[in-house]
Amino acid sequence: MPSVDRRRLLIRAAALAAGAMAPAGWTTAWARTRLPDNPFRLGVASGEPAPDGVVLWTRLAVDPAAPAGGMPPEPVEVGWEIAEDEALRRVVRRGRTIAAPEVGHSVHVETGGLEPDRPYWYRFTAGGHASPVARTRTAPRPGADVQRLRIAYGSCQKYESGFYPAHAALAADDPDLVVFLGDYIYEKAATADGVRRHPEEDCLDLASYRRRYAWYKGDADLQAAHACAPWMVMWDDHEVSNDYGNDQDRSDPDPADFLKRRAAAYQAYFENMPLRAAQRPLGPDMRLYRATDWGRLARLALLDDRQYRGPRPCDAQSRGKFIPKACPERTDPARSMLGADQEAWLQARLGDTPATWNLLGQQTLMMEIVTPDARVSNDGWDGYAQTRRRILEGWRDAKTANPVVLGGDVHCFFAADLALEPGGKPIASEFVGGSIASLGRSKEIVRGMLALHPDLKFGDGDTRGYGRVDITPEACRVTFRGVENALVKNSPVRDLAAFVVEAGEAGLKRA
Repeated sequence: MPSVDRRRLLIRAAALAAGAMAPAGWTTAWARTRLPDNPFRLGVASGEPAPDGVVLWTRLAVDPAAPAGGMPPEPVEVGWEIAEDEALRRVVRRGRTIAAPEVGHSVHVETGGLEPDRPYWYRFTAGGHASPVARTRTAPRPGADVQRLRIAYGSCQKYESGFYPAHAALAADDPDLVVFLGDYIYEKAATADGVRRHPEEDCLDLASYRRRYAWYKGDADLQAAHACAPWMVMWDDHEVSNDYGNDQDRSDPDPADFLKRRAAAYQAYFENMPLRAAQRPLGPDMRLYRATDWGRLARLALLDDRQYRGPRPCDAQSRGKFIPKACPERTDPARSMLGADQEAWLQARLGDTPATWNLLGQQTLMMEIVTPDARVSNDGWDGYAQTRRRILEGWRDAKTANPVVLGGDVHCFFAADLALEPGGKPIASEFVGGSIASLGRSKEIVRGMLALHPDLKFGDGDTRGYGRVDITPEACRVTFRGVENALVKNSPVRDLAAFVVEAGEAGLKRA
């Protein structure tokens, strides 16, 4: 069997060969295919806002449940237009591109020449059909004096576990930017006890990952959330395999075989997200960590804590995910959750930021959580304690203005202060925005966590939902928005709790 490094090179070579067959390799004469049914069943989306443009995305599928979305095994020409008004009377940019089967009939249009800090509306056409009209917006100019920013953020939307009223409410909140922090899909086969079901297969190859995304993206509320504003996305584990890190998951597969699976998962992720060509994967490698500025008001840095992390510490002593807090491997300075290159990139972003507010989007709960029997999880920051410490010290030493952490993964709402030692002076504040649909933790477990950790100011594991962040130069207000019952399709959504961090003052306050 080839070594892991050789297998990685082979997979990358295959990815490059596939790229040669992607849209630029097709002629429009082949692509002018008339489709018998609506190919926009997966909706449209935008993302990666810049001062002069955004990414416009769609993926053609006439039947999300069918292999290849029911699309013919040939390219399809796709038109796009972007306008200053919702009626599309004042079109400012338009063009044509190709949706090729080699990339799942997906389209990523990187627009340019737009005005900064304003809304736009866009749509696609293909095969004699038009997509819905959706809204996006550009970022402000670098250094612009921006007075407000609204971000909606969420994670963990297991299709079987509930409906998506959180996404419908998120769209109604009229955000400037949506941030999704992982577990967009879940990779396991359908179970018998879900409130709704997707196809009964594990995602193991490109075709099965593509089908899973198509099933999720057929949800109307998720489509509404994508159509309301540009998105910035980051994956977690279930986009590949539960609890994976680097080239392993909990089943400890052969690393070379796992990299082949990871390459398929990364390709499907790219095909289904509004990402730039710079993020396109090469085999099992895909650089997704990045930062974006919103004038002088805010910088958002997104971290990838899955692809580059070291092996799980003290795995032989684990009970499920939990290992002794005294495990020496978890405090080894050489063990990184982010990898050396990403850590160096982040430290540079902490030092050169001009922003009043510095947001860190990452997948999970960052603060240390210790169980009553002195155990911690080895699947998150507690398994890589020195990486977390280096980030906190980086904020402190660089005097980074107003750091705020946004998280997901744990299926709970949490608000906490982050310090170098429990009960110490806060360096940053952290807000975990619940889960869109995935099941959480019991009241008893959350009460126990609050009792043991004075830096943990709020917790709720019963309620599904998302977080809303309203930023001005003076304050950052975070509102947890809770779904009354995610098992009901149109369940009401209410404010669950709200918190304020005032500029220049470390520590959160209940609003």
